[in-house]
Amino acid sequence: MSKPRLTRQNWIDTGLRVLAQQGPGALAAEPLARTMGTTKGSFYWHFKDVATYHAEVVADWQARAFAQVLHALEEDGAPDDRLRRFGVDLLSDPVEMPLRGWANTDKTVAKALAQVDAERLTYVASLLAQLGLKNPGFARACIGALVGMPQLPGAGQKASVTAYDTMIDTVLALR
Repeated sequence: MSKPRLTRQNWIDTGLRVLAQQGPGALAAEPLARTMGTTKGSFYWHFKDVATYHAEVVADWQARAFAQVLHALEEDGAPDDRLRRFGVDLLSDPVEMPLRGWANTDKTVAKALAQVDAERLTYVASLLAQLGLKNPGFARACIGALVGMPQLPGAGQKASVTAYDTMIDTVLALR
């Protein structure tokens, strides 16, 4: 019985999992091939080089992040509920923090992240405006909290969500 053929998307999906678990340093042909139970020749069959692979992994994450914002825009519910769900979704992404770290050393990653953050800021600002809070600083504070909380000591997902909810309650009390 032969192994199923690997696709570009298989490699990209594995790259996102590896990025979440081990960071960007693990996104090299040979260790990825071992993880996938194949040879690095398969990697190079699908990708010209590691830099091309990195770009495609980041582009895939970016597309997923944009899709998350679009999905959030289409959701039903009160703006404050949608704001909370958006925060939970962002805090649930295991790739977010390793990718942010990677953006500190890679301009392509930094550019993709900046584009996603701009979309997120626009979305959060629109929800806050629907709630009567038009100061753009509030949207920046919300995104900043979502980005920063997971980096605090002892900040698991549950603690970060609780802290984010508390912050949203505080911001909404300003109406």
